[in-house]
Order: sequence, then structure tokens, then C-alpha cells
Amino acid sequence: MPPDCGCPPEYPDWHDTDIDLGGYRVHTLPIPMFMHMPLAYEMYLQRQQQAIDALHLKEPWPRLILTRSGLLRGSITRLLEDTTSLSRHVHNLPTPYHVRAFLHHGNVSMLSNPVRKMQMTLMEEGRIPKELYLCHLTCPRCSEERGGDKILLLRHWRDSPLLKKRLKARARP
Repeated sequence: MPPDCGCPPEYPDWHDTDIDLGGYRVHTLPIPMFMHMPLAYEMYLQRQQQAIDALHLKEPWPRLILTRSGLLRGSITRLLEDTTSLSRHVHNLPTPYHVRAFLHHGNVSMLSNPVRKMQMTLMEEGRIPKELYLCHLTCPRCSEERGGDKILLLRHWRDSPLLKKRLKARARP
């Protein structure tokens, strides 16, 4: 891995599992977007890293960045070890905060099918898909030596009693 590489050296083995991130301390930085494309992404990553370093915050998986896009605004979020901080960017995720994880081998242009499949699976289980987070685990500089492009998809979801009721009624003959 190159010395100036921004990839996480290690990351959680969450492939195809549900995780409750509720109560995790996080550092979230809003970033500008245009049509779901981040503007000055590298600058905001550096700004977030400088803030984390200045606040002496510890991460369980350094440089694991959860990117959420939006039409005009998005965010970059990093999980923190349990700590206290007066920064307005540090907060706890609500409890519960369930996410479905999927490790995608490929680049962003091939994400539509895994995202669609994850969404359909959640709906079939009676869960409503919410925010989608992308965690780039390899950068273009080191993807070759680390086994190709890898992106960890995290889809926040909530249980839906109404959807479960409808699915149960549909399953009855």
C-alpha cells in the first residue's frame, strides 16, 4: 500500500450480514454534492482527518469512511471508539440503527445490481430501506495489489410492521 494511500488498512468482515450500529459515536461532516457527485471530496476527507487528529479521537477501523450522497448535500461519516468530545460533528447514532452490509467487488459503475438486490431482499423481509452508505476499501493506486476494486455497501433499514403484515397476507393462499 502506498504511504499516501487513503484506503483503510483493515475493515470489518460484515459481508452479507445485519449490524446494529446504534449508539456508536461517529464524526459526520456534511459535504456539498451536485447530482449525487461529491464536490472537493479529497479536501473534505483531509479536513475530517485533521479534525479527528486535533480532537485526539480513536477509530476502530482507521480511514473507513461511510459516504452518503444526495442531490445537493451528502456526508462523510467515520465510526469512533467510545469517547467524549464537544465537537458539533461528533454524535451518537440513534438506537437501533440497523444496516445490511454487502462487500462489492468492482467499481461504482457496477453497483446498481447489488444495490437493487439488497433493497429487494430487505423489502421481502418486511424492512424499509433507508440511507445507503458507500465505503471505498481500495483506491485506484492500490486496488491491483489488494485484489481489485472493493466497496462495502451499508444500507440502513427499519422494520415495517405494515409491510410484514402485507407480506404475510400475500403468502396465505
